Amino acid sequence: MASADPSLLALTAAGIAGGLALLWQGFGGFRSAVRIGDTATSRIASLAAGEVLVSGVIEPAEVTLRSPLQSRECVWYRASVSSGGRGQDDAFTEERGVGFRVRDGSGTIRVFPRGARVDAPNRFDDRTATFGETPAGLEMRNGPAFGSAMTDDREAAIAELLTVRRPDPKSTLRSVVSSTLVGGTNARRYWEARLEPGDVVTVVGTALPFGHLEDPNGADLLDHWDDPSVGLEDPTVAAEIAAARAAGELLTPEEAWGNAAIPGFGVGRPVTRPELDAGVRPPELASADEAATAGLVFDLEPNLLVIATMPDRPLLVAFGRPGAAAERQEGRFLVGLLGALLAIGSAVAAATLLSSA
Repeated sequence: MASADPSLLALTAAGIAGGLALLWQGFGGFRSAVRIGDTATSRIASLAAGEVLVSGVIEPAEVTLRSPLQSRECVWYRASVSSGGRGQDDAFTEERGVGFRVRDGSGTIRVFPRGARVDAPNRFDDRTATFGETPAGLEMRNGPAFGSAMTDDREAAIAELLTVRRPDPKSTLRSVVSSTLVGGTNARRYWEARLEPGDVVTVVGTALPFGHLEDPNGADLLDHWDDPSVGLEDPTVAAEIAAARAAGELLTPEEAWGNAAIPGFGVGRPVTRPELDAGVRPPELASADEAATAGLVFDLEPNLLVIATMPDRPLLVAFGRPGAAAERQEGRFLVGLLGALLAIGSAVAAATLLSSA
């Protein structure tokens, strides 16, 4: 009896795996669509604690991000560069997010993105040209990923914009991408999704007092690449930290960070005088108005309602108004159903090949 064609079996196995992956994503879209549809939109000014849905415009908090492939200011991005060869090997993948505010017609609320599921369409998706030319919209980030959103000095912003810096060729994103691409091919695909200040988003999560957040600093960062705090999600590490906190062995922010814990230090004028080495020129302190503004940004009141994720209620941040966000999730569910058909068809084909062998 002849054996089944290995290449056909491999093809059916790929169909089963791909179909199941689409089905899994489809169920995620279905759950998100139901969650959006079943939660009434609330006005920010009248929010109460519990699960809420708010929709409004993104406003930056004290920190923003610079996207890696197009160097755009944003509060969240997911970017990838892959080789165009067989297998689409990822040379670079990065996802980051920082805390931001959402404003509707009644007010603003702070969103802490740690653990969030972000749904945003690609804003850049292109490939190298036939002879290896990079896409026209590609503008790789040369500086740091994080930036300050506190710069109100127009002259300082102009000076920063006009300052020419020589990038370190060993540390630039472009060199990282070039050195990690495999297969020796110039064919690459670049894609990047972002949420920028001014975008309209729908947020479904838990409204709770800021003082009830277990880790406000960790909750303000979503980082799925090179994040040393990812280990905090490990039950053993989390238990050790909880025990240290209960025993009073954890350092305060002032003890752990020193000058970096002073509001305004490094991103404006500090509200209190920092400790500096002898001979270092002390910075100009913030005025009363600037100190009050920094206090509103960096020192949130314990009873101030914020939106964050909870263990049993994950945070969803979706681009667009609730209707558009739900419709996009429903589309993913339909794709998932097609994936189920693909998996079933591939399984039937595999069974037929094996039974006829």
